[in-house]
Amino acid sequence: MTPTAAPVAPTTPAATDTHCPYCSLQCGMRLAPVGPAGSAPAGPPVEVLERPDFPVNRGALCGKGRTAPALLARGARLTGPLLRDRPGGPLRSASWPEALDRVAAGLARVRDEHGPDAVGVFGGGGLTNEKAYLLGKFARVVLGTANIDYNGRFCMSSAAAAHRRAFGLDRGLPFPLADLPHTGCLVLVGGNPAETMPPAVRYLRELRENGGTLIVVDPRRTRTAELADLHLQPRPGGDLALALGLLHLVIADGLLDQDFIAERTSGFAAARESAMAHWPDRVERITGVPVHQLRMAARMFGEAATGMVLTARGAEQHSKGTDTVGAWINLCLATGKSGRPYSGYGCLTGQGNGQGGREHGQKADQLPGYRSIEDPAARAHVAAVWGVPAASLPGPGVSAYELLDGLGRPGGVKALLLAGSNPAVSAPNAGQITERLRALDLLVVADLVLSETARLADVVLPVTQWAEEDGTTTNLEGRVILRRRALDPPDGVRGELWLLRELAARLGVPDGFPAEAEQAFEELRRASAGGDADYAGISYARIAAEDGVFWPCPAEGHPGTPRLFLDRYATPDGRARFAEVTHRPAAEEPDEDYPLYLTTGRVLAQYQSGAQTRRVAELNAAAPGPYVELHPRLAQRLGVADGEPLAVTSRRGRAVAPARITEAIRPDTVFMPFHWAGAGRANSLTNPALDPVSRMPEFKLCAVRVERVHREAGT
Repeated sequence: MTPTAAPVAPTTPAATDTHCPYCSLQCGMRLAPVGPAGSAPAGPPVEVLERPDFPVNRGALCGKGRTAPALLARGARLTGPLLRDRPGGPLRSASWPEALDRVAAGLARVRDEHGPDAVGVFGGGGLTNEKAYLLGKFARVVLGTANIDYNGRFCMSSAAAAHRRAFGLDRGLPFPLADLPHTGCLVLVGGNPAETMPPAVRYLRELRENGGTLIVVDPRRTRTAELADLHLQPRPGGDLALALGLLHLVIADGLLDQDFIAERTSGFAAARESAMAHWPDRVERITGVPVHQLRMAARMFGEAATGMVLTARGAEQHSKGTDTVGAWINLCLATGKSGRPYSGYGCLTGQGNGQGGREHGQKADQLPGYRSIEDPAARAHVAAVWGVPAASLPGPGVSAYELLDGLGRPGGVKALLLAGSNPAVSAPNAGQITERLRALDLLVVADLVLSETARLADVVLPVTQWAEEDGTTTNLEGRVILRRRALDPPDGVRGELWLLRELAARLGVPDGFPAEAEQAFEELRRASAGGDADYAGISYARIAAEDGVFWPCPAEGHPGTPRLFLDRYATPDGRARFAEVTHRPAAEEPDEDYPLYLTTGRVLAQYQSGAQTRRVAELNAAAPGPYVELHPRLAQRLGVADGEPLAVTSRRGRAVAPARITEAIRPDTVFMPFHWAGAGRANSLTNPALDPVSRMPEFKLCAVRVERVHREAGT
């Protein structure tokens, strides 16, 4: 009798170590397939497991990270190209050849009729380094256009400009996050990591457990501010005056590090003169922060043996954001808290690849390696890697908001390729930008979901997600990390690298656009070599073996650079430069018609424009819609109850959302989160006034009036 063979159990593929697709922490995670090999689960095809060995988050994940696979499920995302046959007509399904032919023909027609600068490219801070690099190359080599920028301009461009002005080099944090718990005093200005990057909060808790002090500067008493030893609550737009006032007190109290100033800095005399014009009573009048709190903060920071200042969007998204960051850097330099262990200035980057996204060429004024596009030597180096004449590369284009505001106008961009961004929700003065998008001859959007911007497009190209592709990103520490492909994308979905290769070939450039991420990264290494952001010594193998590699890393034998500026700064003379800055009003201050400040920000369960997180049931349940946060005194004056709809109106638009009454906000200020489209779109209100250096719009402050909706209706 023949024995019956035992059934063979289906094999389960191995788990894949990778990283979260959301914020700049780029937390390590492990993805495990759901079900046996070959199965097709109804829900997400992978589940998230902890990865405690990755040093940034040590296994911790927030709700966004835990639920990230939800968009990988069938029915949750785009699975084939869409075309619009006529203006105003519906989007219909199309094949990839038809869609790519339509895009290539449209780009070529506009370029031939109106010149290369009539074609534009708009990227995103969530794109991998490889995508950002090849997007910049595509714009300059294939299209020949100067008009490329990305939504990271709206993220940390002011901090980047101030960093380069002071230190000669911009990297979000010049030290690892692991250094934070060991500093003596940490000042966090305009940041709320308890909601924007929760796994980082453990560093703040460890700081206090180690005996350090935490000062939080924010107009709202946020979850992060509740952790602080001291919370300073200035009016929106007061951060520049506040920093100058603290430097004034540090000088007056004899807390300067004269040896450090003499040996490692330049320009202190002008900075001192400006600070002395910002005496405590004046700063209290400007900011609303009481003098006794100013004195307390100056002593806490000035007397600490080591100290750090970290800024985020609350301090940076202003028409004076570069000067504001410069003033906080001045405070670090004057007290000797820079270029030393457990001391320094840093910026909490927002988007997942906000750091790497601006280093390799998708920014209007930069070439790979964080090189200036106006530097002849930089142009020659990159052109040689690309195999084109240096003279063929265009010059600098306009910044993100200027590019978007010029869409469809005479002399502006008429055809736009947009990848990884949703400006119909996220841009300032978003109503105006939506109209500009509609005015284009051709709008092409590459995205994984049908975002509000994609709904306006003539062609929508569905692209792969983080778990379906290999690629590198660079987190807020300057740590280059590796995302690994854990599963195959749906049949109708393609990666952006493949997309750029196919379009380049149709537009007459058949070579130079590899579809494999590691090949693209190898070219990026060569293009970045010798630049400020030098990746020449970084490889996929090294990243995997070392839990990431810190740039600059100019050679394979180089250890990488976790801590910058310990020996010298990246300026020509090796010295840090004080900024000569003084307080000035915001571009728009409250007045009789618009008597209140509006400030905007994020909430724990949503991310950026919400295009992804608003499609995740668990996150949507936790934060289902917009709201207007206001103080009880203001609510009483308006006669409004909690939950009642409020209309918020600025000179640019109107938004309606329910009231949320709380003592955590100043009585002269209202707050709205910016994750939603429709009637509650906060960026219908925001001011596009630009910082003269960074070209950052003034997202964080505009003048508004607030009214009960039913009173307006006469009921």
